[in-house]
This record gives sequence, C-alpha cells and structure tokens, in this order.
Amino acid sequence: MTFVVTSQPGLARSGSGAEERVLASSSSAALQIAGASLDDGPVGRVGLELEAHCFDLHDPLRRPGWSELKDVIATVGPLPGRSAITVEPGGAVELSGPPADGPLAAITALAADRAALRSVFADAGLGLVLLGADPLRRPHRVNPGARYQAMEQFFVASNTASAGAAMMTSTSSIQINLDAGPRDGWADRVRLAHALGPTMIAIAANSPLLAGDFTGWVSARQWVWSQLDSARCGPILGASGDDPCTDWARYALKAPVMLVHSPEPVAVTEHVPFADWADGLVLLGDRRPTTADLDYHLTTLFPPVRPRRWLEIRYLDGVPDDLLPAVVFLVVTLLDDPAVAGLAAEAVEPVATAWDLAARVGLKDDRLYEAANRCVALAAERVPAELSESMLRLVQNVEEGRCAADDFADQAIQRGIEGAVLRLAEATA
Repeated sequence: MTFVVTSQPGLARSGSGAEERVLASSSSAALQIAGASLDDGPVGRVGLELEAHCFDLHDPLRRPGWSELKDVIATVGPLPGRSAITVEPGGAVELSGPPADGPLAAITALAADRAALRSVFADAGLGLVLLGADPLRRPHRVNPGARYQAMEQFFVASNTASAGAAMMTSTSSIQINLDAGPRDGWADRVRLAHALGPTMIAIAANSPLLAGDFTGWVSARQWVWSQLDSARCGPILGASGDDPCTDWARYALKAPVMLVHSPEPVAVTEHVPFADWADGLVLLGDRRPTTADLDYHLTTLFPPVRPRRWLEIRYLDGVPDDLLPAVVFLVVTLLDDPAVAGLAAEAVEPVATAWDLAARVGLKDDRLYEAANRCVALAAERVPAELSESMLRLVQNVEEGRCAADDFADQAIQRGIEGAVLRLAEATA
C-alpha cells in the first residue's frame, strides 16, 4: 500500500495542475473522476513499488522507531535506480521507482536500489524482509503523520479497528504500475487486470502468519484487506465492466469519506458517501467539497486495481528476491503482451472472482492450480535470459503447487517464527 501520493511511482499525478474549485454536485464530481481515470496511449512503461518489513537483527521482536528509521534513511544518498524512499505507518520501508521502459529495466533498477538500501540498513543492524505480512510483531504505528492518526480514528469509528491497524502497519506488497493503454482497449484491459487477481494472489502468496500466529490463509495480507469495507477496498468493476472510468467514478462517489483537511486531516466518524457531501446533503468541516478534496478522497480508496491515469496492480504479497523478477515479469507480460492477454483471460476465467479462495488455499485449489500453470507457461516462453533463473524457480514452484508462503511456513515450524524471520533478515543484510 502507498499512502503518500507522488508522481514517481506511476506515470502522472491525478488532478495535477487543475484549478481548485468547489464542486457543484456529485454529477460534476463524477465527470471529473471519469475524465481523469485513465490516459489514452501505448503500453510499455512499468513502475514498481516494493515494501519491506524492517527487523532488528539482534531483537526481531523490537519494532524500529520513527526517528531511528529516518536517521538510517538520511545516510542512504541517491539510489542508482532513482527510487524514492518512504516509511509506511508500521515502519516498513518502501522503494518507489520511476517508470521504466518495460519490465526488465524496471526490475533491474529496483534490484539495484534494494541492494543499496539493504547494505545501509545492514550497517545499522537492520534487515529488510519481503513478506506479505509481519509474521511476528503485533500491529503498531510508528509513523507519526497526522494522516495515519486520523486513519486510525476512522477505522475505530467504522468498527474495523483491528483490520485497519493490521492493514496499515503489518502488511506489505509489490505494486506494479502499468500504462492504461489505448482507449478502445480499456475495458478488456481493466477486466483482465481484475480477473488475473485471484490467480496471481495464489502464485505470489507469502504471508501465512500474522502477529505470531498461523492464520490458516496463505495470504494473510489479502485476508486482512478482505475484512475492510468493500466500498473502499473491493474491486471497482460494475456489472459489465464495459466502462471502467464510469465504474471508478461510481465506486468513488459511493465510498465513504475517510478524512477531511481542516487544515490537518480529520477523521470522518460517520458514514458519509462522497456523493452526499458533493450534493450538499451533508457538510463536512462546515463546507462543501472542492476538487482538491475529491483528489484527496481518491487517495484513500484502496481497490485491488486502482486507476490513477495508469493502472495500479495492488493485490500481490511481497515475495522473496529470487521470485520477485519472475512475478513482476509474469504480471506485466500477461497484461501488456497482446499475443498473451487473450490466452491469459481464457486461462483465469474460471477463477476470476475467487479472491478469498485464492488467499486461503492458494494453489491447493485445482482450478487455481490449472490457471496458474497456464499463465506461467505463457510468460516462461517469453522471459529474457536475465530473468530465466527466477522464472525457472517460479515455474517449478507452481508445478509443485507451492508458493512462497509454504516455504516460510516450513521455516517457521522448523526454526520457530523468530528464527525464520531472522534467517530472512540476515539473508538480506
């Protein structure tokens, strides 16, 4: 998840340069949302965002504090791939790379930045671990930002305090940002991005534990997100999916307002759909919303595929370094290669809505297993030599019906959870 909006991770800033004005109605808000949803153009650019849990190499139960993390990051200097560094609410460290031409360039740049960052953190006695959820520590916020304080208040008021805290402070992912593509292909492209979700969740699942306990899910990260309000975190597609821009506008207007700037973020503790605020049925902060309020509202919506002029693919667990290149190449190829997209859509159609099943049992489900094997076979035929070793590992895992969650679970049973975390932390140091 990314809570700080920057232009680097994606391909443009939503609403950038627009003059702030008071919205006249929900209809005018809908027009603005739909008009800025996706950018018409070719595909090809890839932006990556990678979150890693930060552990003390001498005391993995300790959560490094905000000042400590800031001090370490201050010594990093410019990264070779030009990624920005941010800190998530629970202290996970995120790399957000600029868009690159194709998956290989994006993967190579991110790998270089991760290596440089790991080295600096290792010198400080800290390890950066790629898992979809923190397997050891209980949720706790270290980032003091006013936005995150207000988000906590919102989740308490909406009776999702536990899931909200876990989402903010205990989950992490690899996010893939892709061009929206030509306008006449948007509907098929957005439908495919959603339809791939369950199969990709099953392939990339890497969070069998959360806060010291086995959850019974291979992706505890997805389990956590599924407990939040589907109006804010569920898929955006309408009944047909033929007009993703209108679907996004409808979704955003129905979603309850989370925060209002007055001027600092203030939690909205009653259920107020943005449409009601825009139509003047409810006043928040004693005023009607502006276009800036609308842009900010969009940053508080976390669907698995989010239009930001480009497409954010947000449903993947963070996966180990040896699998990361293959997982990224897999997703990008299935969506961006015109010779593959139709075959991929056919392969995943039987499990296109099996989000919870994929997160719970992964490749143990026969239909997900078949879809996953067909998808990785399509990508493996096209993988460049530089990524062939990672792809071979992924193909073998999928053929065996295993995901990274299975490997980590085995380690946690053999070594204990602390031992398994330390093994990963030390390997990345």
